[in-house]
Amino acid sequence: MQKEIKVYIENSVIGGYFDKEFMEPTRKLFDLFRKGIYKPVISEHVLTELNDGAPDNVKANLETLPYEKTLVTKEMYALTDKYMAEKIVSENYHSDALHISIATVLNVNLLVSWNFRHIVNYVKIKLFNAINIREGYNLLEIRTPQEVIEND
Repeated sequence: MQKEIKVYIENSVIGGYFDKEFMEPTRKLFDLFRKGIYKPVISEHVLTELNDGAPDNVKANLETLPYEKTLVTKEMYALTDKYMAEKIVSENYHSDALHISIATVLNVNLLVSWNFRHIVNYVKIKLFNAINIREGYNLLEIRTPQEVIEND
């Protein structure tokens, strides 16, 4: 029996379902979630961001996924603080760093995002993972939905 593949999704992926530029690969990824090929994982942080301004159709669509929800822990905030101390992202993008720390602490198989500036960014991935290794965590795989569906 194959091990369940857990994929942390953040808001750019959830919103990408309705975004013309990202719609096709995002919808294919959601189909894989619905078929049970991958298990979507979200955090209360994702829900807070959605409730702070996402359109109703985006919120409603999330509810069609069989996702696993997690709380944000002190350990996740502490790891985020370490990222911020190294200035991987500016204070304005603390939220993006928190997504990375949540996925890292949960030890998911993969984080998917359409955020090319602060998350799916080669240099930033290396910096986040350097801290992860230094702090005793595993490397975090970070990909776009397009990369995930191409490997299915």
